[in-house]
Amino acid sequence: MKNGGALNGRTIVVTRAAEQAGRFVALLQDAGARVLEAPTIAIEPPISWDPLDRALDELATFTWVMFTSVNGVAMVDRRLRERHLDWVGIAGKRVAAIGPATADALGEHDVRPEIVPGEYRAEALVEHLRGVLRRGERVLLPRAAQTRDVLVKELTRLGAEVREVPAYVTKRVEDSASRLREALAAGGVDAVTFTSSSTARNFAELFTQDERQTWFADVVVASIGPITAATAAEYGLTTHVMPVEYTIPALARALGEHFTRLGASQARAESRVPRRSE
Repeated sequence: MKNGGALNGRTIVVTRAAEQAGRFVALLQDAGARVLEAPTIAIEPPISWDPLDRALDELATFTWVMFTSVNGVAMVDRRLRERHLDWVGIAGKRVAAIGPATADALGEHDVRPEIVPGEYRAEALVEHLRGVLRRGERVLLPRAAQTRDVLVKELTRLGAEVREVPAYVTKRVEDSASRLREALAAGGVDAVTFTSSSTARNFAELFTQDERQTWFADVVVASIGPITAATAAEYGLTTHVMPVEYTIPALARALGEHFTRLGASQARAESRVPRRSE
C-alpha cells in the first residue's frame, strides 16, 4: 500500500477469481488502497472437453471464431497445448474479440482479431458484425458454460450458424465468507468491486437480504459495466462507480476518482461548519 494515493486509507474488496486478480490488486494498491481479496468465483475446465475438441478438429468448416473473454482464450490455449496443437488454425480464420483485453490475449498467440468493439458487450459485438457477417457463415463460439445467450440469438438472426461450446465453467467460491462478514459487520469496508455478473451474484448470495441492507448502506459498490451492475441491482446493491470503459484499469481509475471527489466534498462540508470562538 502506498501513502498519498487516491485510495489511501480505503479498504477495497476484490471479488475476482484469485488467478485473475493480480493486476487489479496491484493497481488498487498503487493508488494506496488496502485490498481485501475475497474471490467469489473460480475458473475451471468444462465438465467435458469433448465439444471443444470436436470443434477444434472441425475448424476448417468455420468462417469465424469469436472470443468473449480472456478466460476463453486461456482455456482454448490450455486445450490446444494439451493436445499438442497450435493456434495456426484459428489465426487463419476471421476472428472477433469482445474487447481489447481479449484482443491482447489473442495477440499473445499471434492472432489478430479484425473485430474489436469499443463497448465491451455482446450487443456491441453484434452491431460491429452487421454487414460483415454473411448469411450461412459458421461461427465457433468457445466461452463459459451457462452464459447469457444474447450473442447466440443475435448472430443467428443475422443468418449465421453458431456452434457454442463450453471452454470453461465458473464455480462459486465461499472460502472468504467469514472474513467478509467480519469486515462488513465492523464497518471496515469502503468499497466492493464486481468484475462480472458471476462475481456480483455469488458475492450477494453470501448474505441475507437484511444483511445486505444493513451492511452495505455505507459501502461503495463498483461494477465494471452495466450488465454486472444490473446483476448487483437484482440483490438490492446499487452501483455507485462504473467506468466509461469496461476494463480493469478503468475500474481502478474510476474508484480513485470517486474517492478523490468524495474527499474533496467532505473537506468543503467541514470548512463550512462554523467554529466556536475561544
